[in-house]
Amino acid sequence: MNSHYSTRSIVSLLICFVISASASADWQRWRGPTANGVAAPNQKPPTSWSATKNIIWKTILPGRGNSSPTIVGRRIFLTTSDTNTQTQSVLCYDTKDGKMQWKMLLNKGGLAKKIHPKNTHATPTIAYDNNTIFVVFINTTKVQVSAMSLDGKLKWKANAGTFAPKRYQFGYAPSPHVHNGLVIIASEVENESFLAAFHTATGSMVWRTKRPLATSYSSPIVAHIAGKDQLLISGNKAITSYNPTNGKMLWSVPGIWNVTCGTVVWDKDVVFASGGYPQRGTMAVRADGSKKVLWQNRVNSYEQSMITHNGYLYTVSDSGVAFCWNAKTGVEMWKHRLGGKVSASLSLVNGNIHISNERGKTFIYKASPKQFTLVAQNQIGTGAFATPAYTNNRIYKRLTIDTPKGPRQALFCIGK
Repeated sequence: MNSHYSTRSIVSLLICFVISASASADWQRWRGPTANGVAAPNQKPPTSWSATKNIIWKTILPGRGNSSPTIVGRRIFLTTSDTNTQTQSVLCYDTKDGKMQWKMLLNKGGLAKKIHPKNTHATPTIAYDNNTIFVVFINTTKVQVSAMSLDGKLKWKANAGTFAPKRYQFGYAPSPHVHNGLVIIASEVENESFLAAFHTATGSMVWRTKRPLATSYSSPIVAHIAGKDQLLISGNKAITSYNPTNGKMLWSVPGIWNVTCGTVVWDKDVVFASGGYPQRGTMAVRADGSKKVLWQNRVNSYEQSMITHNGYLYTVSDSGVAFCWNAKTGVEMWKHRLGGKVSASLSLVNGNIHISNERGKTFIYKASPKQFTLVAQNQIGTGAFATPAYTNNRIYKRLTIDTPKGPRQALFCIGK
């Protein structure tokens, strides 16, 4: 064997491995690398922090938003809005020091006059694919989808449809999801509900599927489950699966609620969803098209998304109680009161569940069915509505803090 060729091949393979490992560790969309709230296996961020402990940097953010950080390499992407200036913008920061790299104004004017006090005009999390970020704003009652380069240049902008709620003027929430060259958008309101997919390179609409004319807030997600890719979404009285390539329905199972906000999670060939209005409950459905409901209960995780791990389902209810259930049977393994209302979603990091309440307290406990085991609880800031991102053994958290000028949002980088 040619030793020069052999060495060169090995080096090439190592380079590819490093690039692949780095990409997989990025937090490129809502709910992270595999879209289910689970950090990459090699992530080991600190489990304890405070205003003076394990804070690498923090930076004050302009405006207000609930979008989670999207991280690609050394870039952090966030959306923000400002009701005083009536603007919606995209922000880019450096992971190394938290310095702003650029700010791109996408809209001036056109913000909805009324939304829920907990919501913002910049709630959907940015999605990334192939050197492009995808941003969704509601502006002038339209679902606006924008594609931008990593240095903040607009590639294309498309109108997905109308979002003009009359009965429940709570605002918009679903994050975009990228799959096989498509950016998939959900919008559910009483006068126009749909799923739509746009070509990531051109912005042309590839397919559009009508949804029931009712209000709901959950994000679409694609999982490879029961032998095929399935586009999953809950809400509007059902858990429903679609073919992500063409938007055709695969199956739908009636839900025990009308409205959901959390994103569907899955384990093997079972999907799980939870809702809170008007009925409360969590349910498990087999995703093979049999429409079999495996179990359901009356515990609700309305805004927050759950976690599945090693055959168990973990959640925190709206009232601040942590639960662990057997994913197949629904049998309760344990429950434990944490305290405080919850809007951010659960994350699984290095075998631990992370969850923050709305007052900024983060609880970290073991993802184990044996018993509830608290690892740490940390207080920083005065409010937490966005779910953190986890990469490079660091935690990136968007929080509300008190400043001399009043409450402001800030981005924290937590690490050692």
